[in-house]
Amino acid sequence: MRKLRRGLMVAVLLLTLASMAVAEDGVEKLAWLSGAWKMESNGRIIEELWTAPAGGMMVGMSRTVKNGKTVDFEYLRIQQREDGIFYIAQPGGRPATEFKLTSASESELIFENLQHDFPKRIRYRRNADGSLRARVEDETGKKGIDFSYAREK
Repeated sequence: MRKLRRGLMVAVLLLTLASMAVAEDGVEKLAWLSGAWKMESNGRIIEELWTAPAGGMMVGMSRTVKNGKTVDFEYLRIQQREDGIFYIAQPGGRPATEFKLTSASESELIFENLQHDFPKRIRYRRNADGSLRARVEDETGKKGIDFSYAREK
């Protein structure tokens, strides 16, 4: 009986360690998004910052400044869970809205929440020149807002 218990405990430990490794690997694929990004448009400066993946999570924030005053901000995180990777946004510090990662490649991430009013989809695309294009859009992709960022040095 002791051997069976010991074997079960080892199996549970190995499964736990394996799931932690999968979680880390999942978010690690998104490391290209980490860093500081900035765009200037119509007198506004929009910054988006992402930490490197660690512990199954990336933490981010966005801030919009116009005429020297912060006019908008958002807390962000990308988190690995058993049921997938989720982009979690809290605009203005309001309650979180979650978008599940539905597609990921070396240059593009797509997160979706079709039950949300707008946006229903969030896209990040790494361009060949090293810039970043973020887009929030409806489910068709026809209605959307684009953000073109350059990497801050």
